[in-house]
Amino acid sequence: MKKIYYLSTCSTCNRIIKDLGLDDSFEYQDIKTNKITEAQLEQMAKMSGTYESLFSRRAMKYKALGLANKNLSETDIKKLILEEYTFLKRPVIIINEAIFVGNAKKTIEALQLIIDN
Repeated sequence: MKKIYYLSTCSTCNRIIKDLGLDDSFEYQDIKTNKITEAQLEQMAKMSGTYESLFSRRAMKYKALGLANKNLSETDIKKLILEEYTFLKRPVIIINEAIFVGNAKKTIEALQLIIDN
């Protein structure tokens, strides 16, 4: 399976997709127009290890809702991601059994190695 969860309006997501040369062999899912399902999120969490690893603390709503002052459980994080797409760290790229979450330089470099091989 080759799949990308991203925001079509996110310049960082679009730059990463372009820079890595990701093509039509990937299934693209714009999480704003085609919300992720609970099953999809559960699969991502299983692959990445935790819901927290998928959670974006950079989202504007994170500060707006005062979540920095709360101790969020895995259940809380799962619920927040399902309710509001902006809480999913992006892009999430799945290639077979490997998952790459977010746009950190280290993550993108690891992804590039998989693509190149």
